[in-house]
Formats: sequence, C-alpha cells, structure tokens
Amino acid sequence: MRRGQQHLPQRKPSGLAGLLALGAIGVVGLLSTAAPGSSAAVSAAAVTVRSVYDGDTLTLVGGEKVRLVQIDTPELGSGECYSRAARKALVAIVPAGSRITLETDRTLDRVDRFGRLLRYVRRGPVNVNLELVRRGAAAPYFYEHERGRYAAAFMRAAAAARAAKRGPWAACPRTRLDPYRQVDTGTSGPPARASAAPAPAAAPLTATTPNEAAPTSPGSNCAPSYPGVCIPPPPPDLDCKDVPYRRFAVRWDVPDPDPHHFDGDRDGVGCETG
Repeated sequence: MRRGQQHLPQRKPSGLAGLLALGAIGVVGLLSTAAPGSSAAVSAAAVTVRSVYDGDTLTLVGGEKVRLVQIDTPELGSGECYSRAARKALVAIVPAGSRITLETDRTLDRVDRFGRLLRYVRRGPVNVNLELVRRGAAAPYFYEHERGRYAAAFMRAAAAARAAKRGPWAACPRTRLDPYRQVDTGTSGPPARASAAPAPAAAPLTATTPNEAAPTSPGSNCAPSYPGVCIPPPPPDLDCKDVPYRRFAVRWDVPDPDPHHFDGDRDGVGCETG
C-alpha cells in the first residue's frame, strides 16, 4: 500500500450478489499480491497503441497516456539532440495499432503527477523500455533514486550502447550516462540531422530479461583498468551487480586504477563473488 492510501470499512454483501462480489474481490486480491516477477504483474488483457508522442511516451486507444518507466529520452520540440530520432525508435517498435501489455513495478509509483501510467511496455516477449536503452535511443533514469526490478539490466544495456556508440552516444557528444538525472544530449545544431540516423529503427528486436546482457569487446571507451572486458569509466559508479562479468583481471598500474572499486582486496581480480 502506497503512502496516502487507506482502507475504509465496508459492509459485507449478502445473497448471491454477495458471493459473486466476494469471489471477484478474491481474484483481484490474488493478482495484487502476486510476486513482482510473476505473470500477474503484467496486464492480463492486451491494449492497443493509438499514437506515439515522443521517445518515452505513448497514448492508448482508450485515451490513457503511458510514460515508459525507468528510462528517459530527449524532450521532443525542445531542440535537444536526438529527440526526433528517439521518437522514431519507439514508433519502429510499437507503431500505432500495436498490441502491447503493460507491466507494473511494485517498487515504483503507478501514476505520475501528470496522470500518466508509469509502466514497462512489452510487445510479445520484448521489454520495450529495455530495448530502447539497448539501441541507445533512451537512457536509464531512476527518478528520486528509485531502482526498479530491471535497473541493473538498464545499466548494462546503456553501458554496452555507449561503448558501441549507438544513437546519441555518437550523435550527441554532450550525452552523459547518469541514471539519477534526466538525460541531457545538448542542443541540436544545423548538422544535427545526422542524429536522425535510421540505425535504432533498423536494429532487430531482442527479447531480454533482467539477467541478460550483451557481451562487449574492449575498446577506446573502456576503462583501462579492466583489460579483459569492456566497462566504461564513471559516471555512474557501478557495483558488481551492475555488470555481467565475474573474476576479470584488474590492472593497478594504469591511471585511475579500478575506478569502480571492483577489486576490494587488490589482488588483481574483480567481482570474485556475487
């Protein structure tokens, strides 16, 4: 029960109508108390997309607006770099007429101050919120430092997208990976039409789960202290649970050694447990 909610006493219904009402309450109660990772956390009935407003907001056929939770994209109409491309990426995955399901997170608010539903959106097996981050079209955004059930997966996907220079990570040099702030890609200049590259829309859909992470190869955007894997330097500061690697080499003879503090005992091996 979230803050401000109270249960008021009610009269018990009687007769056949009462039995039916109590049965319905029992079903609702069973769904509402299901474990966060269970299928009951996902809407039983699919809904239909009427339109896509921007890279992280859409409208359903019934008129409800849905804000994709735990991610953020540049504000459309603000002149921010990659804002139009971010919308195109969402349209490519869930165009008007798409059938989707909405998944709630019991650790997060259900509705924002604008009345929009805060949800993970799924199209078939694909977590659309996570897919947008994987493509580089969105960045993780943990409002008020609240981390939902897919937070670690969002961070892994964002680090991989940044290392591969997908989307704004290449088109908008000002972009920074900070999940506790709204994404800031800077203002588009005259050449910013390149930011509307079709790469995000062309990328294949990938069904992802909280524990999945695409492997990356070492590159120029990888912290030199971790030579065998590709982990970008801070910010943000990552924990072992935020990366898919275990027992990897850590060098201490480079500038800014072990910036994420993966090798607490300084034996040259990072994330030995967990």
